[in-house]
Amino acid sequence: MADLGFDGRVAIVTGAGGGLGREHAKLLAARGALVVVNDLGGAVDGSGGSATPAQQVVEEIKASGGEAVADAHSVGTPEDGEAIVQTALDTFGRVDIVVNNAGILRDKAFHNLEPDMLEAVLTVHLKGAFYVTRHAWKLMREQNYGRVVNTSSSAGILGNFGQSNYGSAKAALALMAIVIDREMSKYGVTANAIAPLARTRLTVDATPSTAAFMGREVKEGEFDVFSPRNVAPLIAWLGSDDAKDVHGEVFRVGGGTVWLMSGWHTVGKVSQRAAWEPAILGEKLKVELGKGITAKEDMSQILAGALGH
Repeated sequence: MADLGFDGRVAIVTGAGGGLGREHAKLLAARGALVVVNDLGGAVDGSGGSATPAQQVVEEIKASGGEAVADAHSVGTPEDGEAIVQTALDTFGRVDIVVNNAGILRDKAFHNLEPDMLEAVLTVHLKGAFYVTRHAWKLMREQNYGRVVNTSSSAGILGNFGQSNYGSAKAALALMAIVIDREMSKYGVTANAIAPLARTRLTVDATPSTAAFMGREVKEGEFDVFSPRNVAPLIAWLGSDDAKDVHGEVFRVGGGTVWLMSGWHTVGKVSQRAAWEPAILGEKLKVELGKGITAKEDMSQILAGALGH
């Protein structure tokens, strides 16, 4: 069994002031990583800001004997991304691991979705991951080593009502990991993505479709299926030397289960060596669709599956 220690490695975890990011940062630090705990400290919709959440996580890490530094920059501009990476350089001298976890929600059914709701979500999730990784990538290339993990979502890889902006950003994060891994792998860098199932502000306070499942009371001695702690071990493994040959993969994870996901792939086809007449093509495709091989999971099915139902 591999010893997943991170002595001397420097990790940046964005959105680490609570929820998933907090658990990622704490587990990496507990295993010896030097951690930049980044969090703007804003509300679920991205408004406001406070240095307190990030600093509190740093204090927890230090109280447990680890090393960490707080960073309260947003991820939303190229300058912010550079500043976060610079915090790592100024404090610890290098960057080895980047976990792009920062996120916000502005859910609306598509017909009520305003352009600013799309732009804000894309800026934090997709652009934010790009800005931070772009600056870290330069350092990783020079040192011929690096680990990048993007946080996607079931909403991004399977879809969810009222989240066309969020789901689109999360889908793009999964694809970004796949593409940049192909570009970075020759430099000793891996990039992968996770789609977590966990209780956080985004999934309980701001997402009614998941609150009934994830927000339920956990009895004493009961396994807490939706604890963010169940997700952090995958981050630790993907950030380790043991995962050096894991490239461009997407994992759904939660409740002690990790699903290996596969992206768009052929599940059926109709073919002829001539242009189709539309009605005939439609009839052929309805036969393929009727086989049920393209059926979609909705969020209730996903959550019920995580609970073992």
